[in-house]
Amino acid sequence: MESVNVTIVYYSATGTVHALAQAAAEGAEKAGAHVRLRKVAELAPPEAIAARPEWAQHLKDTAGIAEAAHSDLTWADAVLFGTPTRFGNPASQLRAFIETTGGLWYQGLLADKVYSAFTASNTAHGGQESTLLALGNTFYHWGGIIVPPGYTDPIQFRSGNPYGTSHVTGDGPPGEVALQAARHQARRVVDTAAALKAGRAA
Repeated sequence: MESVNVTIVYYSATGTVHALAQAAAEGAEKAGAHVRLRKVAELAPPEAIAARPEWAQHLKDTAGIAEAAHSDLTWADAVLFGTPTRFGNPASQLRAFIETTGGLWYQGLLADKVYSAFTASNTAHGGQESTLLALGNTFYHWGGIIVPPGYTDPIQFRSGNPYGTSHVTGDGPPGEVALQAARHQARRVVDTAAALKAGRAA
């Protein structure tokens, strides 16, 4: 299999999306990819973070994870984006990073890569699908190749989201079903990116 570089870029306030991102990294690595796990910068005011102890704690717990840079995108053959839902859209922290990539887009440096996304919301109908579809709008503009999990593994019939791995935070931390779904999604991204890379080389 062609060697594939995968970058996982995510935002997580209290750890739910972080757990999904870690599972995706595990799945990609197990599929043979070189993986970079990257968080985006926290932009919320300190008083908002301090008002929620779990938010402040997660920020401390993930202090050692590098923040995403443009070079992480250009290095990658495939990129997975993770975000909580915010009124049916990606979190502003992730959007802020994405909106710095205009120069890369203009040079065509984001085109022809594989893209996929995952999310979490507090309730079962809290905007998961619309958040993933909204990220797809960006991938279209970049000229990306969108690879959803679909129903390509039995785990998807239990996790229930063909658009991308998702979790209901109100049910507690991601359990094994959601984590397995994230691993499967990442493996599918790696396999697709490897096939594209091999085809182009031929």
